[in-house]
Amino acid sequence: MSIADFSGRVRPDACPGALQVHEAADGPLARVRLPGGAISGGQLRELAACAAELGSGVVELTSRANVQVRGLRAPAAFAERIAAAGLLPSAAHERVRNIVASPLGGRGPAGLLDTQPLVEALDLALCARAGLAGLPGRFLFALDDGTGDMRQLAADVTLVPAAAGGDAWVSLLLAGVDTGLVVARDAAVGQLIAAAEAFLDERERGLSDRDRAAWRIAELADGPARIAAHLGAADDRATTAMDASPVSPARRPGPVDQRDGRVALEAVVPLGRLSAAQVRAIADTADDGGAVPVRLTPWRTVVLLDLSPAAAERAVRQLSTAGLVTDPASPWVGVSACTGRPGCAKSLADVQEDVRRWVATLDAPAATPVHWAGCERRCGLPRGRVLQMVATADGYEERLP
Repeated sequence: MSIADFSGRVRPDACPGALQVHEAADGPLARVRLPGGAISGGQLRELAACAAELGSGVVELTSRANVQVRGLRAPAAFAERIAAAGLLPSAAHERVRNIVASPLGGRGPAGLLDTQPLVEALDLALCARAGLAGLPGRFLFALDDGTGDMRQLAADVTLVPAAAGGDAWVSLLLAGVDTGLVVARDAAVGQLIAAAEAFLDERERGLSDRDRAAWRIAELADGPARIAAHLGAADDRATTAMDASPVSPARRPGPVDQRDGRVALEAVVPLGRLSAAQVRAIADTADDGGAVPVRLTPWRTVVLLDLSPAAAERAVRQLSTAGLVTDPASPWVGVSACTGRPGCAKSLADVQEDVRRWVATLDAPAATPVHWAGCERRCGLPRGRVLQMVATADGYEERLP
């Protein structure tokens, strides 16, 4: 089973944050939450400086559009600088600010909803509720602008535009299940918060040891129906689950035309790892485009928004020169991997070096997305149909669900 699966756990959630670091094999690891994947050029530069001066010099992108820095020599100093950069608004809530959102935020051809104002309002409301500091670090909110990119993540609570009503009404999905609950967009943040509070309530009065140990709504017995009952949805409508094995959303890098005539640019970060110099290059490229918004995605890509066509052309050259992938025909498209050795003591292989050697033999993307893992935990495994290369004592074992 993957690390995200329930496994009869008895320990509390120990997801790292900027204050509660994880003692990895290569030293303390800190994770910084970026609701909606949003980060400014100035914050990127401070993150690069922290990685270079206090850590291993590498910034990793996570499957929830957050960032982490490994090998910290001074975790307390790192936390102070991250807070000063505006990336730690609540010490009590830092590990529960898990909010992903469609990176184009309604700008693309299929986008119906500007998600960024909702992301910001949800983050403020989350941090304002003292009780929600008790959410597990795995609990996830998702805001889908209508493109379906966030919907397929099956987050604990997903907001999507309602089938009818334009952008004035939204639907809530619970653990990927259509509850039938439709609310006005202006009331959406309150309902998202109410769903999180209902999860804590249902877990507290759990029907079993499994309920009381749950980190996700899907781990509660009949979780979506129980949370829907709290929110006023009819139980008989909380029955339609998404396809559990959708096609994996491998991202195709390159320019994307926005509806307003401007351009978004998406770039793949090979293996989700950025050097401090690459982080600075992203910040410089964003500023060269006119201080445009930057979004990180759950697919370990970087998106620059609201570029002029000329700025988009320059950005392609600048990011490609920095080592990011903007060519949709690159063999790096659809490839992901866990940390592997030496960063993870549980890994049976130097996964990332093995992946680099493998990618060097390709001249195009693999037909199916591929995830490489150093052990049975399969950390970072994307959702959907993914070819898995799992390290064993006798080499890698190929698996396709």
